Amino acid sequence: MTLGWPWALLGLIALPALAAAYRRMLRRRAGHRAELAALGFLPVATALTASSGGGPRRSRSRPGGGLPRLGPALLLAALAVLTLAAARPHATVAELRREGTVVLAVDTSTSMTAADLAPTRIEAARAAAKAFVAQAPGSIRIGVVSFGGGAVVLQAPTTVREDVVAAVDRLVPQGGTSIGQGIFAALQSITGGTLRLTEEQLGGDLDEVDIGYYGSSVLVMFTDGEDTSRLDPLRLAELAGTAGVRIHTVGLGDPQGTTVTVDGFTVATRLDEQLLRDVSETTGGSYFAAPDEAALAAVYGGIDLQWTAEPARTELTALVAVLGLVLLVAGAGTGIVRTGRVI
Repeated sequence: MTLGWPWALLGLIALPALAAAYRRMLRRRAGHRAELAALGFLPVATALTASSGGGPRRSRSRPGGGLPRLGPALLLAALAVLTLAAARPHATVAELRREGTVVLAVDTSTSMTAADLAPTRIEAARAAAKAFVAQAPGSIRIGVVSFGGGAVVLQAPTTVREDVVAAVDRLVPQGGTSIGQGIFAALQSITGGTLRLTEEQLGGDLDEVDIGYYGSSVLVMFTDGEDTSRLDPLRLAELAGTAGVRIHTVGLGDPQGTTVTVDGFTVATRLDEQLLRDVSETTGGSYFAAPDEAALAAVYGGIDLQWTAEPARTELTALVAVLGLVLLVAGAGTGIVRTGRVI
């Protein structure tokens, strides 16, 4: 426990003085009763100080003028606790929260400029990604990956929605398409940049590759599925599935194909739904044919949030103050019931 205002504990110095003052008050009361008895008011004095009967006006103090019983002791304890509250105590406690991680991987290849999905594939992907961010629960951390011929993490997973939207706005179409690179970059983001793989490892037994387990993490890929890389996306998907990361793919474009103009050349392009289905099924994810709101809601609705405990510095002033007030009321009430006075 730490204190925000430790100097407030100087107030504890007054407690022994208050206890001594109360002892003197008890002695004066005893002397006053003795004087009343000497003047012939013994029946009255005896009635006030009788040691039997259990009535509400009964008052007993310890021999030698010591501290009385429960009531005043509770009042002193209340003052001590309230002094501690004034010092603003803090403690580090574990806060439980439910968390999950979603990485939005958006295809930024030149084929994403095709207009078979209005206004273009990449604009539709950008709108769908923003809709996802707007509707996702606040406890979910969201990251953004841009992938074309290569891949880059535009935004590490965060709960700051403005940063995620800004990253989505920075998406620029160029180059080819490497779905495998997109998956790899997303896994890098999920693992905090600790993932290290070689092509030999990807070509071998993936059961021998341990990258940890991230069961509350999901990758959502917005792409037309036209993979032009030699990096096998299904092998990366298998690795993601082994690590507990589900991949949901959102297909953008016309399966029948269309054309797009790149640097003055007309290039044919079409949506490869089969590859996207295979990638998703390998990890236990789902394929969505269009980026509609219902499909996106199904994605984040299926995220398995896990409980995590994070240390947090918490101020205990209110809790301690309430305890002090309870002791204060208990002490005053006890005094009134036993003697008819608070002290």
